[in-house]
Amino acid sequence: MSSSKPSNTASGIAAPLLVWYDRHARALPWRISPQEGAHGVVADPYRIWLSEIMLQQTTVQAVKPYFAAFVSRWPTVEDLASADTEDVMKAWAGLGYYSRARNLKRCADVVAMEHGGRFPDTEEGLLNLPGIGPYTAAAIAAIAFDQPAAVVDGNIERVFTRIFEIATPLPSAKTEIRGLVAKATPASRPGDFAQALMDLGATLCTPKRPACALCPLTEPCQARRSGRQEQFPVKLPKKEKPVRLGAAFVAERSDGAVLLVKRPDKGLLGGMSGIPTTNWTVRADGETGTKAAPFAADWRSKGVISHVFTHFELRLEVFHAVVTNIPDHDGWWSDGDSLPGEALPTVMKKALSAAFPALFRKGKT
Repeated sequence: MSSSKPSNTASGIAAPLLVWYDRHARALPWRISPQEGAHGVVADPYRIWLSEIMLQQTTVQAVKPYFAAFVSRWPTVEDLASADTEDVMKAWAGLGYYSRARNLKRCADVVAMEHGGRFPDTEEGLLNLPGIGPYTAAAIAAIAFDQPAAVVDGNIERVFTRIFEIATPLPSAKTEIRGLVAKATPASRPGDFAQALMDLGATLCTPKRPACALCPLTEPCQARRSGRQEQFPVKLPKKEKPVRLGAAFVAERSDGAVLLVKRPDKGLLGGMSGIPTTNWTVRADGETGTKAAPFAADWRSKGVISHVFTHFELRLEVFHAVVTNIPDHDGWWSDGDSLPGEALPTVMKKALSAAFPALFRKGKT
């Protein structure tokens, strides 16, 4: 069921929400507070862009230390453009979705070299940059440049499907939601409005047990009136994730150094460092067993590790061998002190931990 007067309801959302935001805005390291904004402080487009790329498919708490490390090491987009790609990948390791890191570097290069270090200030201009899609372009345009762009993330989808009792399942409802957000977005303070909606979804209009009594949008919310808040957003049943199989091989030199290789630039984990593995993909299993090893050695089983990606679960048999006759290889040897600092994705850390249980314990990463 949808509201018979959606535009009227939408137009009345901004005022009470912004009053609430002025009091309850989350303090985030990339954000300009409402009080700072009232005194003329403006957001840094570089920090907004960096945070938005990092926050895709990741939580605020997970992003904070990565963001702090990046802006400390590369405080401007020109600094990031001047960085070595391998250093950027190492700094990103653990955040996941590694194509984002590659696009991050490419985007920094384009902004620095083709735009004089200044991000375009419109959605259209931002969409022409590597790695920036419709959501990110809208978020940067609204938050960094005060453009009345319709920003829609998962939190905002949840808020609007509840306010309007949108029965269309996601993702089919996205176009309807975006239209309503566009109607609700005010010409004044559109960036604060977008961030207020994000905060509302993150702190009050949560997936389970929303705190409706504290919500500034109690009055227009149709789901609250009908007592069906937790029934929205409507989602189709999740498909069971397929399981892919493969093998990973931890080759250790007599001095404790471990053989690492760089994965191909294209594909999952592209451009990241790792131990040799068989050629598993999203759609196909890789070989398993010691016969699939990259070279002959006394390979010993260290069990099976599992890692869940967005679209599938990967199960890797892990084998370890101390190599006495050093084979020809395309990689490099990383010693115990250097290994935690390599550009290793989480699945590779899991595989290494199967062979060396203490390696990535707290305080070692």
